[in-house]
Amino acid sequence: MRKTIHLIVLFLCISLSSCNTTQSTVATIPAVKQESIQRITDMPNFPKPFKILDFNQLAKDYDAKVYDVSQTGKYWPLIWKDDSRKNFDQETFGIYTAMGDVRQGVTHHKGIFHESLASIGSVMGASLVGIDKSNQEGKDYVGMLKNYYNSDTKWNIIMNNTSPEVALLGGGYARDWWYDVYPNLMFYAVADFYPNEKDYSDIQRSVADKFYKADSTMAGNYKHSFFDYSTLEPKDNWICKQEDVAAGHAYVLYSAYQKFNDPKYLKGAESSLEALLNQKDNRYYEILMPFGAYVAARLNAEEGRNYDYSKILDWTFNGTPECREGWGMLLDNWNGYDVSGLMGSTVDHGGFAFLMNTYDSMWPLVPMVRYDPRYANVVGKWMLNASNAIKFFYPYEIADEHQTIPEQKQHTKGVIAYEGLIKKSHLKKYENLKAPVAIGDGPNWIEGNPDVSQFSVYGSGHVGIAGAIIEKTDVPEILKLNCLATDFYRGEAYPTFLMYNPFDGEKTVTYNTQTTTNVDLYDAISHQVLLKNVSKMGKVTIPGLSSRLIIEIPSHSKIVLKDGKYYANNIVVSYL
Repeated sequence: MRKTIHLIVLFLCISLSSCNTTQSTVATIPAVKQESIQRITDMPNFPKPFKILDFNQLAKDYDAKVYDVSQTGKYWPLIWKDDSRKNFDQETFGIYTAMGDVRQGVTHHKGIFHESLASIGSVMGASLVGIDKSNQEGKDYVGMLKNYYNSDTKWNIIMNNTSPEVALLGGGYARDWWYDVYPNLMFYAVADFYPNEKDYSDIQRSVADKFYKADSTMAGNYKHSFFDYSTLEPKDNWICKQEDVAAGHAYVLYSAYQKFNDPKYLKGAESSLEALLNQKDNRYYEILMPFGAYVAARLNAEEGRNYDYSKILDWTFNGTPECREGWGMLLDNWNGYDVSGLMGSTVDHGGFAFLMNTYDSMWPLVPMVRYDPRYANVVGKWMLNASNAIKFFYPYEIADEHQTIPEQKQHTKGVIAYEGLIKKSHLKKYENLKAPVAIGDGPNWIEGNPDVSQFSVYGSGHVGIAGAIIEKTDVPEILKLNCLATDFYRGEAYPTFLMYNPFDGEKTVTYNTQTTTNVDLYDAISHQVLLKNVSKMGKVTIPGLSSRLIIEIPSHSKIVLKDGKYYANNIVVSYL
């Protein structure tokens, strides 16, 4: 059984406000026992060299520069107008995949080759840090994203390009499944910020219907390279069988269920998830696997299901896929640089981490803890390592001798990072660089791409995910992680933050509240009220090698147990 509730606490109303001490234990509610994943346990408690970037400000700086058509300098601006009017009769925009990419720009291929990984990803990232992309200096960038809805091809889903005319230039498109599915997850995320955007609801329904039909067609067999959503036929080619796409289907379908309340989408979400859970081997391919863990946790918590999804988390981290060898999480130290926590290949070039994959794994895994606090320590420790190591992608945060083109870093204007980080370059001109080596694949995509295309515009645009989630505290090694920031299509919730203490002994951290009214700080792991009637800030103590999952509930609230969930004022505060 996933959880045990003693009969003595069934339908029990617990008045936390009656306690006389600031840290009062509700004895009848057991603390949540923490699960472990060996690969996370083996990560360093204190990754070095240590520095956590201000991701929130970095996301805002990225948006201010990349979306500014007046930026000057070689390779700038990075945004251009696309008036080809594919799929929708409107002007849209393109953003470079990489700096200097010869495939792109207003003068190349009529300006129509651009990738939604860059444009939808950066709109999502900016929205996460509070920027209104539907009305930015008179431009509705949210509305312009509709051109990625491929109605002209009858696929009727969001795709990585607006047209198959330029698909062979790169970026997937009807041959590499994750490229066709992942843009729909990003689009759904953007749509949650702008529920009244014209045509969005219709597009979301169309996408969900296609995913539902695709899942029904495959009937649990996702062992294919891609799926033709126009003819509803699975296809195979030289690319890996991408069975973790089932997680992407499940994520979109459960989001659609939350939005439209249509039970067929819930049925489809469960069917897709079960196809993933029924797989015997690790089929992690690119980015979708951890979304399966998130959906499973939500279905268990909200719908009363009992999915054991521990193997999905193992597959996310352990680097043992059957086809894409080594794909998962790096666990290593390269010449004194802890790179543990970064996501990518654990074997390619001795290890090859990617910026976008690391940012985007934060999206499902941090909010997952809200629905299943058993993994608070796992996610907290992973986030500490990943958040620290991700700075090595940025050319102004790593020494010149550890990057391939430090002489060109001025072109990044401080907001564009390298695409990848490797242990050993296979290229002769970089073979003397010592690990870690900041590098990018851009020059390999097409003949003529300059060295500067190693700087990843698309991956850097996803920084808003970290910017919305990560907040530093007065104990540098203890991060305050926002569990609601990327928890899209959720019900009403109080501010919820995960804080993990990597020290052996307890630490006291200054906690700044998000709400303006006085609150009680309730820990959903220990089931304690840590502080009562807090105004603006308070001091929170976290035991050694442990987590707090703090929920800001109105002062003097009562916690009520009902149907296996704990409520304060009819709002769920804990599922365990």
